[in-house]
Amino acid sequence: MHYGNWNDGWGSWWWMAVMMIVFWGGLIWIAVMLTRRGNHTTNPQTPTMVPPPAPIRQAPDEILAERFARGEIESDDYHQRLDAMRRGQAVANEQRVDAPKT
Repeated sequence: MHYGNWNDGWGSWWWMAVMMIVFWGGLIWIAVMLTRRGNHTTNPQTPTMVPPPAPIRQAPDEILAERFARGEIESDDYHQRLDAMRRGQAVANEQRVDAPKT
């Protein structure tokens, strides 16, 4: 008497055992890969991630010129601010020259 597919012999048992090993091995491999992904600092001599480049700092007069070009400020305001910046830089340079050296 045959009750379903339960009596297929050793072939089906062997296949299920292999698939179980493959399944658990795959899960363990995925877990290891996910945990190793964020932990690459085994050697401090070789950085794993390159930091982004620092933004290039523009001079104040370049920023003012860009704002004027975009139409954010009027011509009179642009020239007034530019003159104030140049006067402030000249005063700062004079103070730096006059400062006593220690």
